[in-house]
Amino acid sequence: MSILIRQVQHEEQTVDVFINGNLIETIGDCAGKTADIVIDGSDKAILPTFHNAHHHAAMAYMRSYADDIELFSWLSDHIWPLETTITEEDVYNGARLACLEMIKSGTTFFNDMYWYFHGTARAVEEMGMRAALGAVFIDMGDGDRRAANRKMAQVLLDESRQYSNRIHFQLGPHALYTVSQEALVWCSEFANEHGLMIHTHLSETEKEVADCLALHGMRPPAYLDSLGLLSPNLTAAHCVWLNQSEMDLLAARGVKALHCPSSNMKLASGKFRFTDAQAAGIQIAIGTDGAASNNNLDMSEEIKMAALLEKHFTGDPTALPADTAWRAGTRAAAQMFGLNSGIIAEGALADCMLVDLNNARLVPGHNLIADMVYSADSSCVDTVICDGKILMQNRYVEGEEEIIAKAREYKKKFKR
Repeated sequence: MSILIRQVQHEEQTVDVFINGNLIETIGDCAGKTADIVIDGSDKAILPTFHNAHHHAAMAYMRSYADDIELFSWLSDHIWPLETTITEEDVYNGARLACLEMIKSGTTFFNDMYWYFHGTARAVEEMGMRAALGAVFIDMGDGDRRAANRKMAQVLLDESRQYSNRIHFQLGPHALYTVSQEALVWCSEFANEHGLMIHTHLSETEKEVADCLALHGMRPPAYLDSLGLLSPNLTAAHCVWLNQSEMDLLAARGVKALHCPSSNMKLASGKFRFTDAQAAGIQIAIGTDGAASNNNLDMSEEIKMAALLEKHFTGDPTALPADTAWRAGTRAAAQMFGLNSGIIAEGALADCMLVDLNNARLVPGHNLIADMVYSADSSCVDTVICDGKILMQNRYVEGEEEIIAKAREYKKKFKR
């Protein structure tokens, strides 16, 4: 399959872009080339797609189910009880809804942790996206649950090979307050043995820090480090309650921090110190978190939230400038997972979007990246391509009506 995008704006130049297979082959004059599909790029710009660094995709079926509640009550009194009733089919349908929303807002990759691995994997495969999908590990100190989780991870590692290379299997120990010491050590050893990434929540609330000190005599980063988890294969969501020495430790160990500003603000968890973490040398990417705690999956909005929150928090209007915020929502997560995406370049993966330069939010057009960070929303995204395949064109995703109709059924199924 080949795609030729004619006369599209790229870095303030009008060029042709030729996609051959799943790679961008040529950026420039493609007058002599023919392609299976030709797209008129007039009045459009080509940009890398968003990479959502922290997500629970299937929780799209919980959007607005339980709002304006403190985190631990939100989890224990509302979310976890509901999750005891879900099936793999529920996860599949919830993940399809999330994939649809992400595609329509320009996202082609997400880093996920949720139940029923195959439900989400099926959705990702069918929708044509990329994802790193974590096998959730929660044992609450129960030996039987721990053994079941270990067996599940081992089975899923083998079964994950049935999917395309757009899906990366990883481990998802939820958090240090839901996963025992024995299980965390096992996750670290198993991941190292098989070359897997680990996706977890870290220092998300002040209570988590206090409880860790009370139980283990250490704050969360030191505790995880003592168990061997702090390493370059760890992506840690939120990282709100870090002091300077902990930032230095995470940077030294190569841990990746996943910043979720909207979720943090909505649950009043605290403020991630982006500027300080970046100065310490921590790699940072931005994610939306799940739709139950955001409540949308629009990465352009999330990047704007991150930039504005950092300026407000530091009192410095130059903090987290548009270019840095944009990179944290595109290239940063791609690099964390070894993907040659998040950029528009010859030889890069053909994961890209065309934005409508006639959309009022992108006019008059002084600076496209600044517009994408501070002004744009999902309505600006016209076409989305992932792995050299068109997932959305003229803002239409094939089959979107059925996905939406199926998702509407959850209002009745999960009636409170």
